[in-house]
Amino acid sequence: MMEKGFIQIYTGNGKGKTSAAIGLSVRAAGAGLKTYFVQFMKVFPYSELESLKQLSEFIEIEQFGKDDFIFRKEEPNEEEKNEAMRGLIRAEEKMLSGEFDLVILDEICVSIYFKLFTIEQVTEFLEKKPSNVELILTGRYCPESIVEKADLVSKIEEVKHYYTQGVLSRKGIDS
Repeated sequence: MMEKGFIQIYTGNGKGKTSAAIGLSVRAAGAGLKTYFVQFMKVFPYSELESLKQLSEFIEIEQFGKDDFIFRKEEPNEEEKNEAMRGLIRAEEKMLSGEFDLVILDEICVSIYFKLFTIEQVTEFLEKKPSNVELILTGRYCPESIVEKADLVSKIEEVKHYYTQGVLSRKGIDS
């Protein structure tokens, strides 16, 4: 167990926020630390999940909720909100269990933006963090009030991206 855990945020409109969190969980596994990794708004079978299965002794991953409401340009329905809340409750259970050194809330910031959570719900979660747990939040549009509670914030900005030239997601690189 770690002596002191901090709150880290990876935000911004650039590519690499989830990748940074995954890299941290792999580094932690190399040191014998255990990670609980929860993904919100991601049910696609991303390639990194297959890789991380090789480290299942150290990294546990769960996914809660979809993002198809965004493409339909709709507000999330109650079912999506309930599924997201189920994920946050599960993450809290894992964080408080004493079993995990790191807890990663992937896409939690953008989940606030799309109204799956309120800022207050996420703030309450942060306030329950045990002192020896490292907590990592990722996603675009991180609210300033959440940023203020963090110990480390990295803003990943897009400078140039091949997506703007019509290149779609490439398996093994982007998904």
